[in-house]
Amino acid sequence: MADSQLFCVAEERSGHCAVVDGNFLYVWGGYVSIEDNEVYLPNDEIWTYDIDSGLWTMHLMEGELPTSMSGSCGACINGKLYVFGGYDDKGYSNRLYFVNLRTRDGTYVWEKITNFEGQPPTPRDKLSCWVYKDRLIYFGGYGCRRHNELQDCFDVHDASWVTTVAVADIHLLLGTSARTIHSSDWLLYDNEKSRYSGDGIMMFTYLTQRHRVGFSPKLKIPINGENPKHRSWHTLTPIADDTLFLFGGLSADNIPLSDGWIHNVITNCWKQLTHLPKTKPRLWHTACLGKENEIMVFGGSKDDLLSLDTGHCNDLLIFQTQPYSLLRSCLDCIGKNAIILESQISLLPPKLLQQVLKKITFWTAANHREEQRAQKEETENKYQWISSN
Repeated sequence: MADSQLFCVAEERSGHCAVVDGNFLYVWGGYVSIEDNEVYLPNDEIWTYDIDSGLWTMHLMEGELPTSMSGSCGACINGKLYVFGGYDDKGYSNRLYFVNLRTRDGTYVWEKITNFEGQPPTPRDKLSCWVYKDRLIYFGGYGCRRHNELQDCFDVHDASWVTTVAVADIHLLLGTSARTIHSSDWLLYDNEKSRYSGDGIMMFTYLTQRHRVGFSPKLKIPINGENPKHRSWHTLTPIADDTLFLFGGLSADNIPLSDGWIHNVITNCWKQLTHLPKTKPRLWHTACLGKENEIMVFGGSKDDLLSLDTGHCNDLLIFQTQPYSLLRSCLDCIGKNAIILESQISLLPPKLLQQVLKKITFWTAANHREEQRAQKEETENKYQWISSN
């Protein structure tokens, strides 16, 4: 049996940050639920997932550490992870930090950014962010405002002089519908950079129409044909200049969802993917685009966060949105059948051999984790059966 320590995996979590840079997926922050308490994960840990080998590694971080929190917004520019906002034990945050992910010695050092000009966004969490021409653009979220600042907000929770609201402003670092618990990203549309804001909660109703927001007046987009269910807590990821991938979320009747949809921004049509696993619902997860246009979904909750907050996840779901290259397909085939091909693998050219060895590690790790997951489910089912009898 392979060493279980070698094939470790990042801790289960929701409300975390995740970005892809080069061959690695980086995961930071978030929280778990322990005995009905929300416990923020350590702020001095960052987990890396090697896309080629399938191995997770935890690194300790140094420098000006952000506080442990959830609901922060993470984005990557030129190898640097920027984290803004979030919610911790003291409330909402509008602090901005960055860490260089492309370190030569494997040391990750946080730095707090304080030398910016202009007015930063108010403290908030559950906001979204996208990158355009080396600039960070923040939208919406959930936070506190004074009553005299509520003209572009909704969902007022109390009558005090400071209220908790969902905000609708856009902030550019270096008048759309207010919403929160949404997802967003940039893509090309009619030769103009435009942003699609996903479904969200607004005045306690769910939105299904999408808005295109560029640096021009907002446009409400008519949707042709079949639509996804109303939802929040989902992800919306661009997989091409004209294509979006929608996954998971929480339905209007509080059912965790596991469906995936492709949206074409040219035809404004949705197409549901029928081959996705139905037993892997996710909400408040992260989704990143891999180097071969696969969607990498990590973490999140598998149950209704509003009433039952116990089902946080740490498995990585990978959705293939287009055929892999012939080289990738061959590498996967060799990795899956390494035992049969053992006598021939050593004859490969050095460069190709290095790639093959990573794929062998990838499939060995994947099989080992699947065995562990199956054993865990078998043990839990046996315990439930004994308890019920």
